[in-house]
Amino acid sequence: MERSDEAGVLRIGELSRRVGVSDHVLRAWETRYGLFHPVRSTGGFRLYSLADESRVRRMQFHIARGLSAAEAASAAIEEAVIAPSGGPRTSRATEITELSAELREALDKFDEPSAQVVLDRLLSDLTVTTVLRDVLLPYLYDLGERWRRAEITIAQEHFASNVIRGRLSGLARGWGTGSGPRAVIACPSGELHDLPLMMFGIVLNRRGWRVDYLGASTPIDELVRLTNQVHPDLVVVSAVTPDRFAEVRPELSGLAGIAPLALAGAGATRQMADELGARLLADDPVTAAEHEALRR
Repeated sequence: MERSDEAGVLRIGELSRRVGVSDHVLRAWETRYGLFHPVRSTGGFRLYSLADESRVRRMQFHIARGLSAAEAASAAIEEAVIAPSGGPRTSRATEITELSAELREALDKFDEPSAQVVLDRLLSDLTVTTVLRDVLLPYLYDLGERWRRAEITIAQEHFASNVIRGRLSGLARGWGTGSGPRAVIACPSGELHDLPLMMFGIVLNRRGWRVDYLGASTPIDELVRLTNQVHPDLVVVSAVTPDRFAEVRPELSGLAGIAPLALAGAGATRQMADELGARLLADDPVTAAEHEALRR
């Protein structure tokens, strides 16, 4: 749920899941430092706003920089007063450019603490979809291009990918819960580039879908077995080269007969999708997930 108003929209458990801070610690920050002032639902539950979520993230950012909890809370509250809308003080484009450069520099230097601080700042000041589409997707594309040009080492590429994977995994917590449409998403055997697929699942889940994520290099028979078991509303298979799809072409054709199938990734083509009886997700994974959510 992504809204910009000040209404109470989050129970404390959901706020805890989003920011990675326990319920106990959030209540302590509320009572000790006055970090936020939740409203009460008709049933008596505390409800927190997206501005409250932003203040928690700013507090985490300042703690990561070395401030005490009290100092960090004071700074976060002061920033909320200066910029009550929760938006960045500079233009969004400028902030994205500056923080993207900081993220690239930190990851190139194997400096995970600095990279996590930048990611905290991004997720505090911008929406999740903006961070995924305007920062992480361009970064991953640039990372791959630099690796192909031998401008970075394999170690740098692996390190950066794993740091980003860890943050995406945090955003994906609980994405199998809910009562909305259900999607099963996977990469076929041999396909290891699953970060864009994770982004697709995160955005789809934030628009009400339940997501069963099987990840990289999933044996096609396991994907078929799960599809027969859970009867999803959509199955998405993603790969960066056409060969990965070609290797399991008969199985994909059969899969399209038991559930709506979509192909994604740089290796997917319109011709292949048509021949398999599947749809092609031609947009970037964030936009594709947004469009898919609107279809339901």
